[in-house]
Amino acid sequence: MPEPKPADALTEAEAVEELTRLADEIAAHDIRYHQEDSPAISDADYDAMKRRNGEIEARFPHLMRENSPSLRVGAARAEQFSAVEHGVPMLSLDNAFSDEDALEFDARVRRFLRLEEVAYTAEPKIDGLSASLRYENGVLVQGATRGDGRIGEDVTENLRTIKEIPRRLSGAGWPDVIEVRGEVYLGHQEFAALNAAAEAAGQKTYANPRNAAAGSLRQVDPSITRGRPLRFFAYAWGHYSQPFADTQWKALGLLKEWGFQTTPESQCVSGPEGLMAAYRAMETMRPELGYDIDGVVYKVDRLDWQQRLGFVTRTPRWATARKFPAQQARTELEAIDIQVGRTGALTPVARLKPVTVGGVVVTNATLHNADEIARLDVRVGDTVILQRAGDVIPQILSVVPEERPKNAVSYEYPHECPCPLKTPVVRETTAGGAETVVRRCSGEFACPFQKLAHLRHFVSRRAFDIEGLGEKHLVAFTERGWIASPADIFRLADKRAELLDTERYGETSVRNLLENIEARRRIALDRFIYGLGIRHIGETTATVMARGYGSVDTFLEAMDKVADRDPEAVEDLDAMDQIGAAVIEAAAAFFAEDHNRAMVLDLKGQLDVQEAEKPKTDTAVAGKTVVFTGALEKMTRDEAKAQAERLGAKVSGSVSKKTDLVVAGPGAGSKLKTATELGIQVLSEDDWLALVDAI
Repeated sequence: MPEPKPADALTEAEAVEELTRLADEIAAHDIRYHQEDSPAISDADYDAMKRRNGEIEARFPHLMRENSPSLRVGAARAEQFSAVEHGVPMLSLDNAFSDEDALEFDARVRRFLRLEEVAYTAEPKIDGLSASLRYENGVLVQGATRGDGRIGEDVTENLRTIKEIPRRLSGAGWPDVIEVRGEVYLGHQEFAALNAAAEAAGQKTYANPRNAAAGSLRQVDPSITRGRPLRFFAYAWGHYSQPFADTQWKALGLLKEWGFQTTPESQCVSGPEGLMAAYRAMETMRPELGYDIDGVVYKVDRLDWQQRLGFVTRTPRWATARKFPAQQARTELEAIDIQVGRTGALTPVARLKPVTVGGVVVTNATLHNADEIARLDVRVGDTVILQRAGDVIPQILSVVPEERPKNAVSYEYPHECPCPLKTPVVRETTAGGAETVVRRCSGEFACPFQKLAHLRHFVSRRAFDIEGLGEKHLVAFTERGWIASPADIFRLADKRAELLDTERYGETSVRNLLENIEARRRIALDRFIYGLGIRHIGETTATVMARGYGSVDTFLEAMDKVADRDPEAVEDLDAMDQIGAAVIEAAAAFFAEDHNRAMVLDLKGQLDVQEAEKPKTDTAVAGKTVVFTGALEKMTRDEAKAQAERLGAKVSGSVSKKTDLVVAGPGAGSKLKTATELGIQVLSEDDWLALVDAI
């Protein structure tokens, strides 16, 4: 896979395009990790994306987007849980990936504090789900997940089921009010037993202990959580009513006295030698711990020094996480299969002789794309070096050429889709005509692989959200010929008798399914657009397009013109916030296909697509371009943006001569400076709220 262009070699236009892509992709992965407990990429790949985003923002600070991953922790809470606002935000940590990074962290701390040596706590980084427990007068009154760092999910009753979380604090000296923070996790033995029981019952199994812990804690029914052997380590605190310790190490001791389990491997060390020694020790003991850790967390020990060091953006200056390298193993590559995704992308998958890596039996690994296969020169029969990057997604690092069978032949990437139609495979190009590494089946909905994936996307929670119509049902209904396109879902009522004749459905199941389908005939325009599954058009882009076009008829008329490359229609689409060449090309390609257009019109005929909320035109900020920068303390960035758009304003991620207002909170940097230089009106958050309240 070709190396990305260095950040300092990017043009401003390239930087805008890549920051847009990274923000959308990272946000999607945050949701998969924090809400759905089903990560799609490795921790290492995720960290690489975050680093890449940070490098580009450092090179082009004026291009930092309002939805920048640098300004976000975790993901928004899921709708099935009540919101809990943390007394003190639950922030993420910077990562150190090498000894040099860890030594630089120590050097920065010493430079800031002007000291020759600093004491630290070194604590194992538990690979679980972060939680915050609020105690009042020593009694547990509320428990929450991290959420987006500011707003978490209320899972109090679920947390009460964990034996290692005390209902009432022991000992003495605890503040009247304190938020105790830690990690919910599963041990290896408990995880194996849980998966074995699920498999025996024909239920979903979990990929790793972290996913199992997160899925168990975030159950709507606490009785399900009670049946899972969850555990808890305490290691930090949020809001507290009065001080209770002067060092991190003493605080850990007090947490233990109050009835919490703390990590016995934690230690207090001094200087860079102590940091290195603690890392080596925990790396050595890692396989014997009985639970997953993915690194060591270094924290400045003295709490007054932590306060002096403070925070930068969304991370503390006084702590960092030194990550372990991924675990590796050797095995044999038995076959290479091709999978076809929802957008037609072909992904090669290595089928491996089973091997245990980091306590997990691995049988498959991603090979990414044709270019990666060529780079590795990997062949069926090869001995390969396998890595569970970030201990989640397996990948092949290299082959062992001296062990290659004599009859091994180079792999030839398919030129046709493996579906029965054998539709041609084409190499994707950028808007500028450059080839990418992605190869796609050109069949769209005509391709059976894509059809099922498109339908799965269509009924998903963030699209049409049709409960009770899972993948097994979609497979069965497509095999019977009942569903060939999304519109057919809304004709299933005609198949009521046939549904009742199947073994899987009773009267109640059929009634519930058809009622759920009927309830989705009335659908918001943004969900309609997102549900079409057009490449590069995610939830955010669909919302922008819905607001821009207003109605489904206007949207479809505009898309016809975009498909015909009408200059005015293309320009109108390009002018919308956060929409660029990739979205325009994807929309044009989709609606240029006759069968796609026919499918959309057929679907529209089954629905009542609601018009998007129209922004006001008679307010003081209507038609103005607004930029939000710095930390907002009384609302989230998304709330501020939505508020401005409802009042008819356009929200931009960068300051230019076209900007009318800049709302600056604490920590505002280059955008505020640019606004001042350009003579643009600057408001505080309170000024903005007073302005919009007056409206």
